[in-house]
Amino acid sequence: MKFKNEVWAVIPARSGSKGLKDKNIKIFKNKPLLAHSIISAKKNRFIKKIIFSSDSKRYISIAKKYGCDIYHKRSKKNSSSTSKDIDLFKEILTFLKLKKISYPKYFAHLRPTTPIRKNSTINNAIKIFSKKKNLYSSLKSISINSHNSHKDFIIKNKKLCSILKKYQYNIDKVNVPRKSMASTYIGNGVIDIYRTKNIIHGKLLGSKVLPYLIKDLFSDIDNAYDLKLATLIHSRKMLQLKY
Repeated sequence: MKFKNEVWAVIPARSGSKGLKDKNIKIFKNKPLLAHSIISAKKNRFIKKIIFSSDSKRYISIAKKYGCDIYHKRSKKNSSSTSKDIDLFKEILTFLKLKKISYPKYFAHLRPTTPIRKNSTINNAIKIFSKKKNLYSSLKSISINSHNSHKDFIIKNKKLCSILKKYQYNIDKVNVPRKSMASTYIGNGVIDIYRTKNIIHGKLLGSKVLPYLIKDLFSDIDNAYDLKLATLIHSRKMLQLKY
């Protein structure tokens, strides 16, 4: 199968959010949340097409106001809170095949819940992955975790237990300054890049993921508090952002 040597953006926005009802169309910076990812993708010179995917006709109607190239009506099966990204992307490939649309080599996943992203950040991610594409299966944008996950706990047999299996109940081993432990990182949702051929074979990220560490301030909006915080950051001009 031949693929177009292009990067296409996929912006998925399901309507059934539990943490914040209709999260993806809440107003942020005078626009629906999902609009910011569309605008980011349209401004980027490396992204050739934009696919907007939603289970909601209302969401698709809103997305059309901002101009995507392809609109995909997401199935109920892949629109629940437990739905996996890989299943959605496989469904999108099936949709493109039915429409007789040739596949691109790569997809850039732009989540609408991360509306704050710089165009330069997207550019750099695509350029870096393009240079190292023979070495890695995908790219995932990350930020350093200030908390450090190595210091987390679980409760096991009604006792506090280190999340690190090698220490188990010996939590004195992790009761140390976090700077003395290896850094941990979180996915920030700014941009992930996948290979289409891997999606066809049932994998999204694969086993050789290129970490793309960014220091940009970002907001991962999952609930009302997150939305208020992101709005506050913008209103106080703590972040100077140009699409």
